[in-house]
Amino acid sequence: MSLTEIYQQFINDLSFTTWYEYVAVFAGIASVWYSRAENILVYPIGLINTIIYIYISANGHLLGEATVNLYYTIMSISGWYMWSRRDLQKEIVLHISYSDKKGWIQQIAFFGFFYISIFAALTYFKTAFFDGVIPWADALASATAFTGMWLMTKKKVESWYWWIATNIASIPLYFVKHYVFTSVYYLILLVMAVFGLIEWMKKVKQTKHELLQGDQ
Repeated sequence: MSLTEIYQQFINDLSFTTWYEYVAVFAGIASVWYSRAENILVYPIGLINTIIYIYISANGHLLGEATVNLYYTIMSISGWYMWSRRDLQKEIVLHISYSDKKGWIQQIAFFGFFYISIFAALTYFKTAFFDGVIPWADALASATAFTGMWLMTKKKVESWYWWIATNIASIPLYFVKHYVFTSVYYLILLVMAVFGLIEWMKKVKQTKHELLQGDQ
């Protein structure tokens, strides 16, 4: 597909973008902004995005994306609780941190399990119901998103690596399915995820510095 054809498809498909897709996109961007800033509003704002996208995905027979957003919704409620927890001194319990070796093994296994499961399910559904499904691409976008969201609730820096992978996979995936505004949305999220990763790395470094200062 040439650049002219890509541009033409973008313009044509953009005219079919619904008002609620615009709401979902802007809520999603705001949610990522709040997550970068480690602000609890990431979750209530994010719920607006995920609930709307469940409807959009189901309506468009995008079973993989609908499943991802249902998972996002459940994990957003869980993450909202985990990020809100405080100790007896009213201090936040959960802090940004890196995964150890065991944590890396767990998240790779987590990704592998969901990729294989989703790929198998979508391969079946493609034959039985939805010919618009792209099993390997949908499974990749879904499994990386599942992993990123799980790690985000635990405030793990590595969650941003998985978000970056999700966004890279989702940009062309939504474009070829004619959800061009959502495709642009994931391009914006990709840029924001890179900055989120840098910001969380800085916060971990700052926390370690403060602890060292406190021990002296």
